[in-house]
Amino acid sequence: MLLLLPLSGPLAPVGQVMENAAKLALPAGASPGLDIRDTAGTPEGAMAAAQAGIAAGDGIILGPLTAVEARVVAPLAQNAGVNMLTFSNDATLAQPGVWPLGITPAQQVQRVLQAAADAGRTQLAALLPDTDFGHSLAGALTAGTNALSEPAPQITFYPPDFNGLNQAVNQMSDFADRGQGLEDQIKAAQDLGTPAGREKAHQLQHQQIPPPSFNALFIGATDGNTLAELANFLPYYDVSPPQVQYLGPGIWSTIAPQMAHQSVFRGALYAAPDPAAAAVFDAKYQAAYGSAPPAIADVAFDAAALAKMAAASGGYTSTVLTAPGGFTGTDGVLVLQPSGQVLRGLAVFQIAPGAPVITSAAPTQLSQPGN
Repeated sequence: MLLLLPLSGPLAPVGQVMENAAKLALPAGASPGLDIRDTAGTPEGAMAAAQAGIAAGDGIILGPLTAVEARVVAPLAQNAGVNMLTFSNDATLAQPGVWPLGITPAQQVQRVLQAAADAGRTQLAALLPDTDFGHSLAGALTAGTNALSEPAPQITFYPPDFNGLNQAVNQMSDFADRGQGLEDQIKAAQDLGTPAGREKAHQLQHQQIPPPSFNALFIGATDGNTLAELANFLPYYDVSPPQVQYLGPGIWSTIAPQMAHQSVFRGALYAAPDPAAAAVFDAKYQAAYGSAPPAIADVAFDAAALAKMAAASGGYTSTVLTAPGGFTGTDGVLVLQPSGQVLRGLAVFQIAPGAPVITSAAPTQLSQPGN
């Protein structure tokens, strides 16, 4: 069993954590054993380490860590007929025999879109950073709405500056057109110059601007400064609850308490693993190594545990790994599909004062598409 990790170079601290996690599933002396090889975090290092492990007879590859490493290792694995559980969350790596085990943007998006659809929020807009992450979210949102037979999302990308963000929210909100009709009516009433006209203008000034053309907004911002700016921009352009349900990525789980300080974000939804699912692993890691594991350690432990189970169930074959019922991993249930795609059971959380609350529990089993 070949474990590919960056044990030297800039990513060595991450590699060490993941090695520790894998060893919890496959301790020294266990069968099958771990053949641990250093990739140095580079494509060249990953290729050399993979070639050496395959030549040594390793029957499955766990890792490597990054997408660029995985892209050079995947052809080697396929040519050798060796399956690969990579630690990346880049869903474009998925292909028969290659499964990215990191939690992908698509998995998060699909889960939170379903929760929104269940609440009748099926007209979606998205405000996303003009980055690789933002564009990966855009692809996931388009695929997710299509799978739910919903209208295509209205996607607006924003640049990394204050004015650009302001303009993007203004454009997305269609505020000028939504408010223009009401402003025209107010001006027409004022131009009458009569008491009745002034009274009508006064009444119109207290009338609400029509809601936007969407009732759910996926916000791709993940840093506190951008979210703080959006907390001002979104209400200013009348894109706010209850007319619009905010949705976001799973990384919000790390900043949810800070987001709750902005009242406009209370009630926003995101999908992520239920921390309770990882409690046993976290305690085991803490006891073994004297520190709490970072979230990425979960992936290495699950990969090793999956491989161990496969070895005891007939070998590292695609038939065993793609068992329809899936597996219960550290972050909940997951199902490896023959295509290389991975389904995950995530919970849906709501931003709330103090700490986020679960509004839809993580499923304990997943239905396969087409079933």
